[in-house]
Amino acid sequence: MHNIHSKPLNIGSVSSADSVPTRRPIRLGIGRFRKPWYWCRYRAPQIRQFRQTKQGGTGSPPPPFIFSCISPLHSYHQHRTNPEVVGEGEGGLVICADDVVEEEQISHTHIYTRDHHLRPCLTITQAVAQLKQTIQQLNHQPPSLHYLQLSSSTTTTTTTTTSGVIQYQVLLPPSAIGLDWLCSRPTHLPFYPHFYFSSHHPTNFLTLSSFGHALCIHGACGRHKGYRLLSRYLSSDALTIQAYGFTGLNPYNQSQLLAEESDSFYLFIPQIQLKELDGCSVLAVTLIWDDSFSFSFERAVSSLELCLDQMGHNISSKNIYERERWMSQNCAKENVLQSDTSHLVCVDAVVLDGIDNTRDKCLQKEEHLNCAESYVCISPACSFSFNMFHSLSQDDFSIKECSNMNMVWASLIVEELVRLGINYFCIAPGSRSSPLAINATRHPLTNCISCYDERSLAFHALGYAQGSQRPAVIITSSGTAVSNLHPAVVEASQNFIPTIILTADRPPELLDCGANQAIDQVNHFGKFVRQFSNLCPPTDEIFSRTVLTTIDSSVYLSTNHPMGPTHINCQFREPLHDSPLTWSTQCLTGLEHWLTDGKPYTRYINTPNLSICTNSDALMEVLEIIKDARKGILIIGRIFSEADMWALSLIAKQLSWPVVADVLSGLRVRRLFLSHSEDLFVDYMDHALLSDTFKDRMKPDVVLQIGGSLTSKRISQFLESCAPIPYILVDSHPYRHDPSHIVTYRIQSSVSQFVAIMFEFEFSKKATKWTCLLKEINSVIEREIGLQIQSDSALTEPYVAHAIAEVVGTGASTALFVGNSMVIRDLNMYAKGSVTSSNDSIYATDYLQQGFHGIPVAANRGASGIDGLVSTVIGFSVGSQKRVYCLVGDVSFLHDTNGLSLLNQCARREPITIVVVNNHGGAIFSLLPVAEKTQLDILNKFFYTSHDISLYDLCSAHKVKHILVRTKQELQIALQRCANESTDSIVEVVSSISKNAEFHCLLRESTSEAMNQAMEYFLWTRQFDNQKNHMPVCRILKAEYKVFRMKLSTPPTSAKTNEDKKDLLRDGLLLRVTLDDDTIGFGEIMPIEIHEESFSEAELQVRFLLQLMNGCKIDALLPLLNGSFSHWIWRNFGIPPSSIFPSVRCGLEMAILNALAAHCKSNLSDLLLGINNRLELRKCVSKNEQRIEICALVDCEGSPSEVAHIVSELVQEGYSTVKLKVARRRTPIEDAMVIQKIRETVGYSINIRVDANRRWSYAEAMQFASAVKEYKLQYIEEPIKPEHNIIKFCEDSGLPVALDETLDAITGDFINHLQRYAHPGITAMVIKPSRLGGFENTARIAKWACLHNKMAIVSSAYESSLTLSVYVQFAYFLHMKNENVCKTRNKHIHDGIAHGLGTYKWIKEEIMDQGLKVCVPHIGGKMGASVKDSQNFIENFCWDSGRVLSRFLGNEEIGCYSVKVGANGLSSCFRVKEAGLHTNKIVVVFLHGFLGTSEDWAPIMKSLSSDARMISVDLPGHGKSQVHAEQESSLSVETISWLLQKLVDEITTEGVVLVGYSMGARIAMHMTLNSEKVKGAVIISGSPGLKQKSNRRIRQAIDKSRANLLMSHGLQNFLKTWYSTKLWSSLREHPHFNRVLQSRTQHDDIETLAKVLHDSSVGKQRSLWDNLKDCKKPLLLVAGEKDSKFVNISHQIRTEIMNHSNDGYDMEHVCEVFIVPNCGHAVHLENPLPLIHAIRSFLSKVD
Repeated sequence: MHNIHSKPLNIGSVSSADSVPTRRPIRLGIGRFRKPWYWCRYRAPQIRQFRQTKQGGTGSPPPPFIFSCISPLHSYHQHRTNPEVVGEGEGGLVICADDVVEEEQISHTHIYTRDHHLRPCLTITQAVAQLKQTIQQLNHQPPSLHYLQLSSSTTTTTTTTTSGVIQYQVLLPPSAIGLDWLCSRPTHLPFYPHFYFSSHHPTNFLTLSSFGHALCIHGACGRHKGYRLLSRYLSSDALTIQAYGFTGLNPYNQSQLLAEESDSFYLFIPQIQLKELDGCSVLAVTLIWDDSFSFSFERAVSSLELCLDQMGHNISSKNIYERERWMSQNCAKENVLQSDTSHLVCVDAVVLDGIDNTRDKCLQKEEHLNCAESYVCISPACSFSFNMFHSLSQDDFSIKECSNMNMVWASLIVEELVRLGINYFCIAPGSRSSPLAINATRHPLTNCISCYDERSLAFHALGYAQGSQRPAVIITSSGTAVSNLHPAVVEASQNFIPTIILTADRPPELLDCGANQAIDQVNHFGKFVRQFSNLCPPTDEIFSRTVLTTIDSSVYLSTNHPMGPTHINCQFREPLHDSPLTWSTQCLTGLEHWLTDGKPYTRYINTPNLSICTNSDALMEVLEIIKDARKGILIIGRIFSEADMWALSLIAKQLSWPVVADVLSGLRVRRLFLSHSEDLFVDYMDHALLSDTFKDRMKPDVVLQIGGSLTSKRISQFLESCAPIPYILVDSHPYRHDPSHIVTYRIQSSVSQFVAIMFEFEFSKKATKWTCLLKEINSVIEREIGLQIQSDSALTEPYVAHAIAEVVGTGASTALFVGNSMVIRDLNMYAKGSVTSSNDSIYATDYLQQGFHGIPVAANRGASGIDGLVSTVIGFSVGSQKRVYCLVGDVSFLHDTNGLSLLNQCARREPITIVVVNNHGGAIFSLLPVAEKTQLDILNKFFYTSHDISLYDLCSAHKVKHILVRTKQELQIALQRCANESTDSIVEVVSSISKNAEFHCLLRESTSEAMNQAMEYFLWTRQFDNQKNHMPVCRILKAEYKVFRMKLSTPPTSAKTNEDKKDLLRDGLLLRVTLDDDTIGFGEIMPIEIHEESFSEAELQVRFLLQLMNGCKIDALLPLLNGSFSHWIWRNFGIPPSSIFPSVRCGLEMAILNALAAHCKSNLSDLLLGINNRLELRKCVSKNEQRIEICALVDCEGSPSEVAHIVSELVQEGYSTVKLKVARRRTPIEDAMVIQKIRETVGYSINIRVDANRRWSYAEAMQFASAVKEYKLQYIEEPIKPEHNIIKFCEDSGLPVALDETLDAITGDFINHLQRYAHPGITAMVIKPSRLGGFENTARIAKWACLHNKMAIVSSAYESSLTLSVYVQFAYFLHMKNENVCKTRNKHIHDGIAHGLGTYKWIKEEIMDQGLKVCVPHIGGKMGASVKDSQNFIENFCWDSGRVLSRFLGNEEIGCYSVKVGANGLSSCFRVKEAGLHTNKIVVVFLHGFLGTSEDWAPIMKSLSSDARMISVDLPGHGKSQVHAEQESSLSVETISWLLQKLVDEITTEGVVLVGYSMGARIAMHMTLNSEKVKGAVIISGSPGLKQKSNRRIRQAIDKSRANLLMSHGLQNFLKTWYSTKLWSSLREHPHFNRVLQSRTQHDDIETLAKVLHDSSVGKQRSLWDNLKDCKKPLLLVAGEKDSKFVNISHQIRTEIMNHSNDGYDMEHVCEVFIVPNCGHAVHLENPLPLIHAIRSFLSKVD
């Protein structure tokens, strides 16, 4: 939580009593709420005596609430006279801020701060035991620090810490309930405060429950002082340590208890706390000691151990009755007023760092907690609460006042159910059930709901049970009302859902005699209930405890495995209402204790029956099988609870097996917090099994299935085909759920229990080739499915599944309910597996260590019926208390429209969004064999059950919001709107049965093809990389490049002027990649200036990339071109693929693909097609030579006759297609005249394309279109510049349009951007690989074009024959893929697509003497190039051509030497690295950040070495540098700057430019402002210092603590703490983060390193903000996009400089801010390419 959170407190009025001084009621202000919100209770000994008396059965009314007299705290060490009242008890350190005189000196001294994450546990008991053991170990080995002696630079002292904060955290499953923990506290527990809080809208945590204080700070002197004191204990190195409390109230005021004082505050850090997060819980203990306040480490440990001992033995689950009784006894009920000045707050180090302590309104930066419930008990005499109390009368349950025996038994039934924790009653209207209904509705702790349809009501109860994991009670009358429950009872039985059914019945004398509404209800549900009980009509002749034991037995059998429904038939005679009828209280004999203790009559106790300690041979055999498995697979079936989901996520990580999670496991759709945390789930196993090769080669040797049956039939069949192998099935019930009869080991156990057993057993956790291969296959399918779903412009049903998974995953506290039939299969097959959470809080990384958690998914899959689904989801929402999204089909929705009536009754729940896929019938039958052999009319009537019912009218009738969507965009908008609104919504998605069946077929075809091709590539692999968890084919041995120059015969058509001689020369880069088997691949990089890529900048990127390429392993999946290249670049280079220039990436991909083709002894087209695909596709094409057609390019200069003559000659040469450049003449009509003349000359036998290059206005383009409408243009390319009008032009002109520059301008996700151009008027995509960023992006666009029946035209941009040869093979590959897609989809194949490679005619001098052979293959043939000729050119390509200008190897060495400088007894021996020539006039000095070294800059230095002399140094204390001091010396920023100045003087006589990062940036800024030799500086993530003196003191204390931590715990432990803060959240996501960590250990002098951290602290540095006004030197201020703090600082620096620039001095272009995208604080490590360009541009300005 990054902000102080607050909520107004409401304090109760107080009256007087005889035993204490009379006090006036406190009035704190009137709030804006009608009802009282907060209650405050002050309990005197008289009240406790009254309660003791009341328990004996007699007593007088309670006395009025009174204040106890409180003595003030005169100092922080003073013993309080009444600890019971003031709340110190046996807790931790208490500080009264009012009495701290030397506050600044105390609060800003250093303190030891650490937080530790212990091993996750499955229960609170285990967690408490682990914490106790840890505290005992800590007590035996107290933390010690090597304190730096500030009077000397070389010595340290080892001593026990005198002050410190330590927190230990244990992850727990989400079943750990904080409210139970609060209610379980012993009454004598002497640890205060007791604190409980729950949030309405959980963004960071759901609830918090805590006991005791490790630290308490209070006072009335102003909260600013309290915050300053608190900042001593809250560190940014441990953000999980937080303080809570309230402001505006002073519970320690001597004159008036809990007085309203705006400057008062009460803040505490809990000693023990339990946080419930969305997906898990965290138990944490905090230890604080401080000798400055006479609170020793031993005392703190003793206090914590005592608290743990008492809490550890007092944790038990509480039912709702016990909770409410506890609340009624502990939460006040007086009239309450609301205060606008008092607030609940939560504070962490980030908040304190952001608060301006010099201003009075520091709470302006706080956010108010959205409080649902809260309770604070400061002492036995003082507590207050909000919304915790539920009104119970003094005699809540008086059985003796019942009017008749019907009411007695009914009240006993209801009361016992409530005591058993069951308080949700679903009541159907009826007369015979009146006693049950009346008593259920009267009970103060029940929630009741009714519905006129018993079937809907019963399914609603099932939904509630699924959501809450507790049974609901169904009450019905007699007769067919009971029979209407049967479908729900069957589902509950089959799906193991606990349900209690209470059916009213006629007495025996009215049965079998024709009485009205009387049927045989005995064993009415047969074997579908776990127990049937038939209660006789109530009578006082039978002991009433019979009723209680019946209820207890029924609930026990319903809620214990195998769970399910139980049926109690209740016979009632009249009267059925409250009519008095005499009855004897003797029937209550034996209930005396039960009537007073509030607990169930019979309490069933379960004992664990499965443990590794039992030494079961069978169990050990199973564990050994799991341990020895080489190709194990973990199958997760249907899981019901979030606790089981959480436990399974732990065991999955422990096993490291591939995980196949069913959609109902809750782990099929996961909320992702860390991108690198999830690498085990195989979400698309169902589609992988479409490949026969996969099924044959990827069979597991052990299957471990945990949970219920699977949704996927294909997976079940595959597992059956793997038999006989060890198949272990773990489930809580004993039934034989094994339809394939392949289970060899059947373990009946709960998930948590089995996981606990697994935790006790040792498993080797390592990545295997088996796991890696399955994960890579899953990635292939995921990309293919994503492409197909996104590419289809229509709103398909698989897209709906994809979209709803996305919205559920991004939200907080959400759940999903899915219907049966088609929708659950779609969700299981097509839902996105991992969805990045929108919650960026610190808990995502610090608490959720597993990096992800599951999302609850429920369904009625017991009998898999379509009835009752709407009612079920409403009940599921009530039970889960989450925002529920539901996906159902239209027939399912119509089957339960009565359930809509329940929506308006259920107020205590989150909103529901029901997405109805309306295909006007049962679409699933269209995918079954029956659809192939049955007439359509029969299918429509008897299978699809087609309908035209208006869902809008149904929703209107029930007053439910209805949203109709027909497109993808409308669906996204609708789902987003629903997520932001607080109303229920029905989203109707219009679909079609036939189109849905067709699209499913296409998905299967495409994924099957991708799978077969991927399996072929995998067969190449013979090794496995254990470190990177991927499967390489080979390794890059060497990468190098050359600069070459080509001469053109005429300037390019894109040139601005035809007279510029430089346009005739084309400079490019030739890239050569050599693999470890000596095979070679060539690539070409030919940037075009008009595309905003200069040659020099492209070369700069190549120089950088070549350093990273050497030694890289090439993945087997790169030829798939489905995102694999982007993933490979990110994983190997550690740079965002989007930061690479398109032409550079194109050349890189070209070289690697050519090398792979040579490695496989293949050509590029065959490599991309794959062997199996290639052989299959070639059967479908003609036997002609593999070749493509080429389109001629005409610049269109000259008169119409001259242009027509040129075209005529081209036609005679064999060209079938010609493209003309237009929009270069005075008017569009002149261009039209050229087209007219060409048609007159050559006729209509050739295709004519025109390219306007966006040069026309809309009116001009329309003028041209009107003039050429009759001349049959194949298309007009980019007619207008505003591309948003391109669709309008298509519709208005009727001309076919092609896109070119529009594609070039797309950034990010191509497919989503392309959807706007799916219009049929756009007929072609002109794709230039060098502009689109390589072959991968181009292939994706080409595939999208093919799916939308558009031509994909591969086009060149005046490259050499090397690139043209590759383009020929790539175009042929696209042609073959296009034919296959068209065949699959029964679409028209575009014959003879001529590709835009005609620029070869512009080349006068090639790299080689002989260019690519372009010819007509035979008489009557068309001009083109063959795959064979292009391959011959590539194979014969000569690297050492005479037209090469220069050569660069990727392994350039950097010089390294040492330089010693110093004076006045202080010297430093710097290690210096250097690149570039000494003759360069510009000298650049790179300064790294704290923990960095000069090596950090090596790649950037090599890239820029041709532009300047590059120097980097190891700063003092870092790397190999050494510091020598003869006397006291401080290694401050000023001192290091002085040493560096001497180093610069020693190295060069020239002026220097400084490039500094973080700490180096502060040094660079200091030198820039104070040294004439510094000509300018690049400041990366740097600051001029802290403005406020108080903030500097705080930071100084923090850095001193960090320095001592470094000395005491070593560098390795320090690194874990240093890089765990939010500042490094982006870097932690980087694929090279571990490599960065390793580089941070390369320091020789840790002692000096710690001293630098302390002495150079930004807290000790003199602020440079005031000096900025005098800065006249060029500055480039750089910050990462994700580093908002330094983005703001950079803009503030520039503003400060600009505001003080005078005398006309233009700083506009001298001081600039550059924000680097896709990175955080460590810009130079996370995204170096944009930084390199920025530095180079800056150097040119300085020069």
